[in-house]
Amino acid sequence: MSFFGGGTDIPEFFEKSRGAVISTTFDKYAYVNVRHLPRFFDYTTELVYSQTERVNSIEEIDHPAIRNAMKMLDMHELRLSYDADLPARTGLGTSSSFAVGMLNAFYCLKGKYRSKKELADDAIYLERTLCNEAGGWQDQIAAAFGGLNRIDFDRHGYTVHPIIISPTRKKELNRRLMLFFTGFTRNSSEIQKDLLAEKVDRKPSLEKILEMVDKAQEILESPTSDFDDFGRLLNESWQLKKSLSSSVSTSAIDKIYERALKAGALGGKLLGAGGGGFLLFYVPHGKRVPLRTELKDLLEVPFQFENEGTQVFYYQPENYDVDGALD
Repeated sequence: MSFFGGGTDIPEFFEKSRGAVISTTFDKYAYVNVRHLPRFFDYTTELVYSQTERVNSIEEIDHPAIRNAMKMLDMHELRLSYDADLPARTGLGTSSSFAVGMLNAFYCLKGKYRSKKELADDAIYLERTLCNEAGGWQDQIAAAFGGLNRIDFDRHGYTVHPIIISPTRKKELNRRLMLFFTGFTRNSSEIQKDLLAEKVDRKPSLEKILEMVDKAQEILESPTSDFDDFGRLLNESWQLKKSLSSSVSTSAIDKIYERALKAGALGGKLLGAGGGGFLLFYVPHGKRVPLRTELKDLLEVPFQFENEGTQVFYYQPENYDVDGALD
């Protein structure tokens, strides 16, 4: 869930200047289960996600992230299953969460430990280089590290800094945020490609978006600041982001957003690259019920912030030799 700085985490921008985002993870998860497939079947690898693949070679795999990750880590004869609490292509980093979780599971199956930084780096390399998907780096980093953080980018890489906020204020911030599903979905990589293809100088707007990261951090970390300023800043950032391209929003989303403001929301944004998915709103005291009533035609998704990032829930390393060298 990215609050501020989206777009400045793209290498084409931050390698020439710098970038920063403020984001948080929350209690909706992607679950990846991986084990070696016993040799009783007429296929060597089984993959179960939104579809089922049964193949006899890595090259036959349709799913680009799985295919490239198996090549990258020299994985063979697997059964992988994937479930998620949220639908794909909705702007909440599900593809990057899957990539991070899958890589974590692959390393565990090999009996190897990878730090959160290493998992984030590997996921960025997998999605952005091996799969050639356009986009930024923040989703992979957030999924690996977890928590409410400021992430800074420059030509040397990135650093993750936890936002210093008391548990009481963090809980209050959580309570003032409401999440709604628009029902529209779109591939964020395609939106990013559209943005890069448009011959428009977005640097001035992105620099303004970057400045808002400092302002937002100050609001969050100052014990005396008014959270309502956070909501107003969200609105300012969203209006600026919409000016980057016509691909960012749609007339239907704009209408929903205007309805929310009239019902009492101070600000909000469409999560992800744009085009559809989830709308997040900052809602001051006394306005949650009116907003819920106004947007009763949309699915509200309650959530709580979380701090852990990628985790291994069950670990059983296997002594498994594909080539039979242990015979």
